[in-house]
Amino acid sequence: MPAVTLTLIFTAWYLPRTVTDKTTDRLALARNSLSLGRKPTVEATQNDINGQTDTVIELTIASHYRFVEMVGSVADQLTQLAGFEAENIDWVGLAVRESVVNAIKHGNQLDVSKPVEVRFHLTDEKLLIVVRDRGNGFDASQVADPRAPENLLNPNGRGIFYMRTFMDDVEFLSHRQGGLEVRMTKRCPRRNGGC
Repeated sequence: MPAVTLTLIFTAWYLPRTVTDKTTDRLALARNSLSLGRKPTVEATQNDINGQTDTVIELTIASHYRFVEMVGSVADQLTQLAGFEAENIDWVGLAVRESVVNAIKHGNQLDVSKPVEVRFHLTDEKLLIVVRDRGNGFDASQVADPRAPENLLNPNGRGIFYMRTFMDDVEFLSHRQGGLEVRMTKRCPRRNGGC
């Protein structure tokens, strides 16, 4: 099967005010943008390198919380299609949502003019998720441990802990064009022909 690349770009004006975060039909988001005369970019490419089947989905969203669930839904669907167990589908989805929230809140400082880019790359061996913001970055080693006694009652500061706990690999890298890039990898299950 050929590789597929899907690129969708959503900004704040793609959603009419009547669409809420609880919208269950995520395709309605794309339909709404089309009905307003604004088409998301959709690109399909073929990559036959080493006979691998790769699927790439790229999303560019405005820094607004209303898009977090949409990105999380993509993660949920990809992990389900890749054959992950239900528990891992939930954990990967949580890690992705936390990373996107961090990019919006801490990286881009809730500035809707600064985009968050999310890239899902599914191969036969792994799912790689890259979340990039346009902020100043930070030193991940300086983030407080939420399990420390003084942090147990603090409702904040758990996102990076969740990412590191539920994903196989997590890297925080400065992007050469500015901003921070979070690279999370989850190896695919080998049972039932996963990935």
